[in-house]
Amino acid sequence: MNIEELREFCLSLEGSTESFPFDEVTIVFKVGGKIFAMANLDGPLSVNLKCHPEEALELRERYNSVRPGYHMNKKHWNTVMIDGTIPDSIIAQWISSSYSIVLHSLPRKLRENIVGGNKNE
Repeated sequence: MNIEELREFCLSLEGSTESFPFDEVTIVFKVGGKIFAMANLDGPLSVNLKCHPEEALELRERYNSVRPGYHMNKKHWNTVMIDGTIPDSIIAQWISSSYSIVLHSLPRKLRENIVGGNKNE
């Protein structure tokens, strides 16, 4: 998976948006105004993804390319190095899971607007 494929996949998720709120080398993907993925564009490609705490630990133990979330709450976030050691299909599943966790944390009315096809944050 390269940055173009990662970006395309993230933006294919209903109601997702992209921005550069921190700097020009960190692309942020949000749903409902909340971050579900952040990718580093400077240096080796990596993406921060939200996880359930028990899953975050399990993935770190299972994959060398998964580390505690860089500059994030390490209980809930992992940094995934996209270096070819993890199949793209698994990374896509993790992105979808992160999106789902964030989507389901949103207030019901906002979540219904997003799922109903309204892309406004």
